[in-house]
Amino acid sequence: MSNYRRLYQPGATWFFTVNLAQRHDNTLLVDNIDLFRAAFRYVQNRYPFALDAVAVMPDHLHCLWTLPESDTDYATRWRLLKSYFSRHIAPQEYRSPSRIKRRERGIWQRRFWAHWITDQNDFNRHVDYIHWNPVKHGLVSCVADWPYSSFHRFVERGIYPADWGHNGDFMVDGGE
Repeated sequence: MSNYRRLYQPGATWFFTVNLAQRHDNTLLVDNIDLFRAAFRYVQNRYPFALDAVAVMPDHLHCLWTLPESDTDYATRWRLLKSYFSRHIAPQEYRSPSRIKRRERGIWQRRFWAHWITDQNDFNRHVDYIHWNPVKHGLVSCVADWPYSSFHRFVERGIYPADWGHNGDFMVDGGE
């Protein structure tokens, strides 16, 4: 057993990366974007949180959530979101012997990446990273061309100009 630990901070904002189990040539998330949005609404209605920023890629997603002030339970939210989505997808994915033994679907990676956002600069960098991700992965050449992103909401609010990142002068450090 590993010494893996998660930090829990009430009312915190978190950056998450969540991946499909089979990432190569997998477009499940964008092919089922309406179902994925329904999964988010389902969870938010039961366990509220603010979805501050998001980019849904074909095989993974990045997002920022802010939990209610006294709440630390992002793990339950992810479990419910993944299970809602999985229950509504026809079984066709590969399942390893360990997943079969545990009666698990093979859609999602079991773990996810969580980073506690510590200040406004950290928040801003992660919002930029989220919105730049479709360009980073070569899915579009302009951030505004990716339809599965909160970027458009940020433009409507005047936070980003519509051509943000378009001229290639924006680069994000780090990986997923």
